[in-house]
This record gives sequence, structure tokens and C-alpha cells, in this order.
Amino acid sequence: MNRITDRDETLECLWQLRERDASTITNLRETLGERFREEDLTRLAADGLVLLNGDLIALSEAGTRSAQRLIRAHRIGERLIHDVMGREFESGACEFEHILTTEIVDGICTLLGHPRECPHGFPIPEGECCKVSARYVQQIIVPLTELKIGQTARVAYVYTRNDQQMHRLNSLQIRPGTTVKLHQEYPSYVIECDGASIAMDAEVARNINVWIEGAAVVANPMSPGGAHSHGEGNRPTFARPHWRWRIGGRGPV
Repeated sequence: MNRITDRDETLECLWQLRERDASTITNLRETLGERFREEDLTRLAADGLVLLNGDLIALSEAGTRSAQRLIRAHRIGERLIHDVMGREFESGACEFEHILTTEIVDGICTLLGHPRECPHGFPIPEGECCKVSARYVQQIIVPLTELKIGQTARVAYVYTRNDQQMHRLNSLQIRPGTTVKLHQEYPSYVIECDGASIAMDAEVARNINVWIEGAAVVANPMSPGGAHSHGEGNRPTFARPHWRWRIGGRGPV
């Protein structure tokens, strides 16, 4: 690795250690393994990015800004690769933070609907685009639980708390780009997906985020372009459901 990449990797690791309340040089050395070098810490401290106190280490204000930018880019990259490309996200996203500008990362974040967490479930630091979105953009990506009975939408991204749930959803074709239709809300949510009827608990349904068909983006009034329509045309027709599964319970129903 070059000097800049080494510094970035160390800053990312320090952010992750802070999330675990484990910010010590000992933990940093164990986490980085062969990549750990004392001179990197000395350089980071000289640059005003970290504060050292015995075995304790902390990100300075400037270091926090740098680490936040890197972590945001990495986790946005993971969401893009996992949700849109459907590929292994950990190795594919490792270079995102080193090669993408903040503007490009914000553009990807907007495309994905400003996700809150990476596929691992760790929080994605908020960017300026997220703050602008909260003020000016009509929400077109919503949890599946906000659909009305009979409404059709496309899956934008899915939050899963464990690999087993993620693989189960993938096996049932509940993945980004898939079209779903809500049939029932109570006592469990039932959706139609790829010709199958699937029942799930509310907690699982809340973690499936969908694009609402026919929704329009209301652009920032300070930016050019105005509003753009994202309608998908006529809704697709489905064959009669041929199987029913329950997610979040004990198995098929």
C-alpha cells in the first residue's frame, strides 16, 4: 500500500474501534495485524488527525472528519455492490473510499435513497445530500409496511440482521429490482413476488425498502432541473401464486 492508503486504512480502523468503544493502540495493532506500523501513528499525530495518551488513541476533530468521509464512502459502496449489482460487497467496496470524490458518493447515496446502514448493519454517516433530501425531496423509497393493499413497488434495498435471513430473502427472489405487490397487512404481511405468495412478520417487512411506482422526485429548488418523473408505466401482471412462505416465523405456512 502507499502512504495515503495506509493512512486511510488506519483512520477507518480507528472509526470502527470507536464504534465499539475500544479505541486503544493495542486493539488497533491487533486489528491491523501486519499492516500496523508505529510510524503511521506518529505521522497521524503530527498531522493533527489523532490524539495519543499512553495506550489510548482518539480521533481529533480533523481526524473524525477524514474518517467519517472514508467510512461513508466504503459503506455506500457496499450498499451499491450488494443492492444494485448483487455481488460480494466486502472485497468490491474496499477501494471506494480511496478513489471516489464526495460528490460521486453523494450521487450514489441519492440513487440508493439515502440508506441508513451498510449490509453488515453498521450506520452510514450522513452526508450533505441526506440533509438536503430531508428538506426538499419527496420520499419515494419507503418501507414495505407503508404500501397500501394492492399497491405494487420495486425492491430498492433490504436490511438484514444476519446472513441466514439475507440468504432466505434472496432465495425467495426478494432482492433489489424485484417487483412486489402487497396483498395483506394483518395478522402478517403477505406479498406477491415472482409468482409466489410470501408471508412475513412486520419486523422483516419494515426492513424491505421499495421504490413506489409513479413517484416523482421534487428537486432542490436551489438546483437546476426541477422535478423529474420516475414512473414505471403499467403495472405488471402476475400468475396465480403457487407457493406460500413465512419469513420471521417458524417456516412455511
